[in-house]
Amino acid sequence: MVNPIAKLLIESRAIEFGDFVLASGARSSYYIDIKAATTNPTVLAAIGEAIAKDQEFDTVAGVAVGAVPIAVAVSLASGRPYAIIRKTEKDHGKAGTIIGDVSGKNVLLVEDVTTSGGSALYGIEALRAAGAHVDRVVTVVDREAGADRALAEIGVSLMALVRVSELLNG
Repeated sequence: MVNPIAKLLIESRAIEFGDFVLASGARSSYYIDIKAATTNPTVLAAIGEAIAKDQEFDTVAGVAVGAVPIAVAVSLASGRPYAIIRKTEKDHGKAGTIIGDVSGKNVLLVEDVTTSGGSALYGIEALRAAGAHVDRVVTVVDREAGADRALAEIGVSLMALVRVSELLNG
């Protein structure tokens, strides 16, 4: 059976081949551009629904920029609130790293793509510092490069809608 999210990502040309430097600093012969794919409302809605249907949570959160549309889509599909985790704290307006109420909440962290898990680890740290309970991350695509192990070390499970092997072999 073909993974419907993988099919949508392939159809929207979310995978590109070339020479890329990833956010983790690693080099790769392919790039997975979930940000561009999620500008398509059909793709974004399918991702939001796929994540929302099997998860229990009070609030969904995503690290800016790539995970924010995914968090919004999950929020709309589930009827639950979302939060945004800034990459850096603002020094003007309302200070803080997190936009939204997460204190004392069971928070589901979403990611667009996971490689080493660095962005997810940052998000988990920020959420926990704000009083949230976080024990799982759902990513659209796992590059199968160690994020699951890095998250397991801090007691967090990783669920992927798509594994990169499905895209490369699709």
